[in-house]
Amino acid sequence: MERNYRKLWWQHCLAIIGFSVIPLLVVNYSLYMLFDKIYTEKVEDSLRSDAENRRDAIDLFFSERVAQLYTIANTNTFAQMIDEGYLGRIFNIMHAKSDSYMDFGIIDSEGRHLAYVGPYYDMLKQVNYKNEFWFSEVRANGIYISDIFMGFRKAPHFVIAIMVREKNTSWILRATVNLKNIDDIVQKAWTGAFSDSFIVNRKNVLQTQPRFGGAFFETPALPEYMSETHKPHPYPDYSSAVATKLERVTSGGMDAFFAAVPFRNTKWILVIKENPDEILSQLVQGQHWMLLFTAAGLAIIATGAALFTNVLINRIKETDRENAANSDMLLQANKMIALSKMAAGIAHEVNNPLASIAEKAGWLKDLLAEEDIAGSANFAEFNESVDKIEQHVARARKIIHNLLGFARRMEPAKEKININNLLDETTGFLENEARYVNIRIDKKYEDSVPVITSDLSQIQQVVLNLLNNAIDAIDHDGTITVFSSYHEKTNEVEISVADTGRGIAESDLNKIFDPFFTTKEAGKGTGLGLSISYSIIEKLGGKMKVQSKVGKGTVFTILLPKH
Repeated sequence: MERNYRKLWWQHCLAIIGFSVIPLLVVNYSLYMLFDKIYTEKVEDSLRSDAENRRDAIDLFFSERVAQLYTIANTNTFAQMIDEGYLGRIFNIMHAKSDSYMDFGIIDSEGRHLAYVGPYYDMLKQVNYKNEFWFSEVRANGIYISDIFMGFRKAPHFVIAIMVREKNTSWILRATVNLKNIDDIVQKAWTGAFSDSFIVNRKNVLQTQPRFGGAFFETPALPEYMSETHKPHPYPDYSSAVATKLERVTSGGMDAFFAAVPFRNTKWILVIKENPDEILSQLVQGQHWMLLFTAAGLAIIATGAALFTNVLINRIKETDRENAANSDMLLQANKMIALSKMAAGIAHEVNNPLASIAEKAGWLKDLLAEEDIAGSANFAEFNESVDKIEQHVARARKIIHNLLGFARRMEPAKEKININNLLDETTGFLENEARYVNIRIDKKYEDSVPVITSDLSQIQQVVLNLLNNAIDAIDHDGTITVFSSYHEKTNEVEISVADTGRGIAESDLNKIFDPFFTTKEAGKGTGLGLSISYSIIEKLGGKMKVQSKVGKGTVFTILLPKH
């Protein structure tokens, strides 16, 4: 049964790839997941630490401002503080050290602005704060840090207010803090092109202006280019955060890491946003390298599997060819042994009648010469008939001789062979068959072809097979030409059998000597003849080649060494 070599190739190749690739992918995936976990945890820890450090810096800023204002309020009397000249000198001293304050104001227990130093003097000097939200808060708690609000100045700002009780009176030192100081600390968290940071209060209202999307007194929103619907999309609400919170948000058109950390001195919350493509860039780069190495590994495995499978399949084909040749040659040997025995029996049975016929023919010839028949009118016809009897007896003996010579040995032998005589004897077997289908056998032998040492019966078997194939290829009405020549340079004898048959397709030429391959119709060929012939010639030290063109014919060439 013929193997499906293509199917076998794919099965073996895929098996090698499967057993090699699956462990590779498992190991690479496991390493990537481990690296992803470790690196992501490292990035998250770094983001958490950065958020807490920014929070601590702002808390420290507020603590220092409160301490400064508390010191000013408790080291100076109410009478001194309502003196705007004196208050102005204190403000100038504080402002010379830093630009943390925008203005100072002294407010009595009724909310009246008694003294003011700052850029909004005309606007705020006569203002009464009794009904403002921060006024009641500072009277109740002694100290108050406000959220961002507009107030009388109609601009975003926030204040720190200190309540001072002095004998029978109480008053408030109110300072407007420069927002730029807070913004500078917050904006230092902008580490990438798409990172952002801002402060919200417990109502999720912005206290600083984000880098992308949102303004004072609004809820943080995605910038328009990041929103899937091109409408503002709110950030996650961290207004209830009581401890550092870290999460990754991947919805609503946003993919970002968020760290939210509450302040200690105020009811504010610092939010830092980082773009994963930026902070995980090394992880992505590692992923790309891993994919590249994995692809390279897969390519190497696939190439190696294909090359190894090619070698294996070619070896299987070669083994199948050898097994088929050996099997068919064994079968052929058994047939030839039987044929040899049968031929010997036929020769014995036929040679005796032939001898008797030859003897009688000779006796008739003698009678014709001795008796007075020469004067008969039919003498010439009698003599011609006797001659024909002798000719046909000789022909019959020759056929039996050739049959015995072809079948007499099956084991390889070394004997002297006249190639031209061998070709004559072999073509003689098929001349009648060829003549019956109107196929002419032309013989073109070179006289210079020397006697060679080889196995006559095996060479005869190969030539006979090529002649049979040529007759099958022509079918009827054609020519078979048998050539012989000698190449002195290579010391080789060449035998060629050319036909004018249908030819062989170019795509089939490289498979013509494969076992079981045949171009004949189903049931008309086993596909072993040429494979066996090829094997025989190789074992005899020769070479066998084929040339063909569809519609023109085919030429099989055998090259045999002289010795």
